[in-house]
Amino acid sequence: MTSPEDRVYLDYNATAKVRPQAVTAVLHALQLCGNPSSVHAAGRASRAVVETARADVAALAGAAPAAVTFVSGGAEANATAMESAIASGFARLIVGATEHDTVRETALASGFPVAVWPVDDDGVADLAWLERELLHGERALVCLMLANNETGVIQPAAAAARLTRAVGGWMHVDAVQAAGKLAIDFEALGADTLALSAHKIGGPQGIGALVAGPRARLVRRLHGGGQEHGRRAGTENVPGIAGFGAAARAALAELPRMAADRYGRDALEAAVVAAGAQVLGANAPRLPQTSCFAAPGYASELQVISLDLAGVQVSAGAACSSGKVKASPVVAAMGRPDLAAFSIRVSGGWATTGVDWAHCATAWVNLNERRTKRRLEVA
Repeated sequence: MTSPEDRVYLDYNATAKVRPQAVTAVLHALQLCGNPSSVHAAGRASRAVVETARADVAALAGAAPAAVTFVSGGAEANATAMESAIASGFARLIVGATEHDTVRETALASGFPVAVWPVDDDGVADLAWLERELLHGERALVCLMLANNETGVIQPAAAAARLTRAVGGWMHVDAVQAAGKLAIDFEALGADTLALSAHKIGGPQGIGALVAGPRARLVRRLHGGGQEHGRRAGTENVPGIAGFGAAARAALAELPRMAADRYGRDALEAAVVAAGAQVLGANAPRLPQTSCFAAPGYASELQVISLDLAGVQVSAGAACSSGKVKASPVVAAMGRPDLAAFSIRVSGGWATTGVDWAHCATAWVNLNERRTKRRLEVA
């Protein structure tokens, strides 16, 4: 059993290690006593923290600060965007087959028709299918994540937005996993709304943002106050917002360093492929720090537990199943249901080193060799 300080953390897509800049910002904000809606000096000091963070989060998304509404996280951002579109008259929903559960389940809970937008073998959404689908029926709300949380596959969101807006639709982009890992330009993307989450980029948990363009009319999910320009009632989470802003500022500055993570990721993949694993989404553009691979017959939960005992922390699929490991619907949607119960995700971040990637590769190859040897002995 390894000690906590010897453990390698490679589960940033579930939640990133908190950046020291975010810790400092949160601690400073916790010492402020003013309500940001108050007009006295203490209130103005808290308001300044909120608005500085708003500008930093907007810069990360390539948006204007006025477009940013702070919410509790990516789930609320997705739900608010989708419910706003439905309230605006978009009664038909088109949802990518590999979308996050917060998008998929919000769509199903709406009670309106939902069309599942297929992906190819690498998990890339089929634009030709979307173009055909948009020509039939009423105006649609189209949902497509910018980068997949399990495979890291980058989706053609800008092209999808052009097709959607050409026929009067509403385009929502879940950018929770993409932010801080690739450059985002909200205006160039062409989306109507975009979701962000602080804890994926090294900020605190429980805070996120919804970015909305000029065509989007947001509906309030929380009533009774004029906070967030009247879009979300309730006193702002000043410490969380401060940490989000600090993390966003640091993440934007470190985008070039994040791109270099692909070298460690690629070396890991070369090692596991040589040992018999298959990389999912390997032929598509991907985030530089995400790898999803599967070894037929090697159960996901067994891989995760064995790696944890070896001092390497990874996950199997999305981290939103109350600690349960289940067959990946993302992998199944990619036409590989045979691998859905055998895939794991390895994801790095701002504090990941080449040594971490190499340690994971060595640990997984050794564990797989032992498993293979035991199977041969039993046979």
